[in-house]
Amino acid sequence: MNKEIPMTLNGEKKLRKELEFLKNVKRPLIIKEISKARAHGDLKENAEYQSAKEEQSFCEGRIQEIEFKLSNSYIIDVKKIITKNRVVFGSTVTILQIKSKKKFIYQIVGDDEANFKKKLISVNSPMSRGLIGKKNNEIAIIETPLGCVEYKILKIEYI
Repeated sequence: MNKEIPMTLNGEKKLRKELEFLKNVKRPLIIKEISKARAHGDLKENAEYQSAKEEQSFCEGRIQEIEFKLSNSYIIDVKKIITKNRVVFGSTVTILQIKSKKKFIYQIVGDDEANFKKKLISVNSPMSRGLIGKKNNEIAIIETPLGCVEYKILKIEYI
């Protein structure tokens, strides 16, 4: 069952860059490592060879994963979103946690792009699910392990 994978333009560029690196840089290096290790003789007790083969397996698996994701992706250009000021995939949202009065800014992105330290949250996260569809000044109630937390939507941007 092929399911479309939502992705921003930046997320697609990042995956394509990683794919290019894996195919054109990492794969040839691993092949050289395997060749060097083979020259040392007995492959069953050759740690360098085993390590290189494991690295090759990981690299090829990641290449397949990226190719699958790119071929099944649905690229969303955030700047072209036509919406009536609602939180949607790709939007950047400024929210206020009502109880603590702390402000947060997050962009809702695909699973592969998510990076909490960079304020990029997955479209499948509880926070995103609670924010999507909301408008400015609406209250979003997000279920967390410690209970429900209320956030007020202060600003929605499509950048």
